[in-house]
Amino acid sequence: MKINEFRDETLGEVVYTAKHSSGLEIRLMPKENYDSVFALFSVNYGSIDTHVQQKNGSFKAIPEGTAHFLEHKLFESEELDAFELFQRTGAYANAFTSFDRTAYLFKGSERTEESLGYLLDFVQKPYFTAETVQKEQGIIGQEIRMYKDLPDWEVFFNLLSILYPKHPVSIDIAGTQESIAKIDDKLLYKLYETFYNPSNMCITLVGKMDKDAVFKQIDKSIIRKKQPVPERKFDPKTPKSKQKYIEERLAVGRKQFCLGIREEIDKPELSLEDEYASGILLDILFGKDSDFFRKIVDEGLTTMEFSGSLFNGYGYSAYLISGPSEDPEKLADLIKKEIAKAQKTGVSKEEFERAKRKYYGYAVRGYDDINGMANTLTALYYSGYKPFDDINAIKKITLARVNKRLKSINVKDAALSVILPAE
Repeated sequence: MKINEFRDETLGEVVYTAKHSSGLEIRLMPKENYDSVFALFSVNYGSIDTHVQQKNGSFKAIPEGTAHFLEHKLFESEELDAFELFQRTGAYANAFTSFDRTAYLFKGSERTEESLGYLLDFVQKPYFTAETVQKEQGIIGQEIRMYKDLPDWEVFFNLLSILYPKHPVSIDIAGTQESIAKIDDKLLYKLYETFYNPSNMCITLVGKMDKDAVFKQIDKSIIRKKQPVPERKFDPKTPKSKQKYIEERLAVGRKQFCLGIREEIDKPELSLEDEYASGILLDILFGKDSDFFRKIVDEGLTTMEFSGSLFNGYGYSAYLISGPSEDPEKLADLIKKEIAKAQKTGVSKEEFERAKRKYYGYAVRGYDDINGMANTLTALYYSGYKPFDDINAIKKITLARVNKRLKSINVKDAALSVILPAE
């Protein structure tokens, strides 16, 4: 394998990458002064992948929740499950499925080679039976029901149901009771063969390691041969909903809201510059240092939990502002007016420079978090970026770009989700 070296002298960091003959991307960031390592073995396959491309180029629907179901099942084998293996090395192991990808991980401070061996082994050796799949349907069904009682989860997915009524991002990551009932062992094997091919995967390690030993171990441990990368379905004309408000009652002590403003996109993903410019913009408008935030807290309309974020991924992008509030509709109206007011005046140079320095500082400090950096390096790869492109993108952001992002927000597309205390 050819090993590439990326350095950032300002950060004092180096990342090594290589493309395995199987198509697997390898990204390593050694950190000499750390006593642990974080490893992430991921596949570019998440809950939004509810269609699989056929040989003729058309897409065939598959049940929602299959990516999450596969994540659960891969930990099992005919003998021990993977969690029991990691107990031998004292490493913490886990996995997660997001909208865009699935990842398997461990974090440990010793016996790295052994832990890495377990990770590489179980992710590449699926074991499914009709009996174990049926048992898992019951377990995941309970998980789906449990999340229905979580206000943070429900206020978010209720909002997505009206922002993206015909897009898989609006479906619970675990699927539905009806969709998981359609999953069987044969389907899991078929989807594993399609998506879990090395050309659609990445392994990232950050922290204490012998990089040469890690590269050699990965090189000899990859079983599958190179295959074409599965295409993702992208529809730039996903229908909108006329519904602008949704509410639900749960056993909570206070009202909670999430205001969303969907962004229309003509390509699958935003550029890093646009993504980060939106983050800077949200901090200027609604961050803890903003006049608007101090005003609504002083008036008792919300608390320190109030925040804004950009929710974006493959085929979707929306501004989300959320938090607790005893008068969600009044606060949502004030938020929309604040955006409209800012669109008339624009962001000032002083506001921009202050927020950009703050944003850059957060990004730099993020390089000390080995868990976060493994996820960042992985996400950069799947979006077609090189190591340190995130930091370089922040440096390139201009006031004009932030104001352009501000102008693109259409408050008429805003939708409000509210959780009310049960009667």
